[in-house]
Amino acid sequence: MLESNELDYTCGVSDDELTNRFKEAVRIGNEIKKVKGLPIAKYDFILKKPYLEYPDGRKIYEES
Repeated sequence: MLESNELDYTCGVSDDELTNRFKEAVRIGNEIKKVKGLPIAKYDFILKKPYLEYPDGRKIYEES
């Protein structure tokens, strides 16, 4: 997916590069939360419910 717009030309960064940087920032943020012992918000597509995953592996699903 190679999309670009006028702002990309002025900043010199493509949409794909911005997407990759965003994904990496989220990954790093999740790693920091794991190290600090904080839960990470995730989504279970099979059960169609959000949950918190703790560093010890337990999952707590959000009640609707």
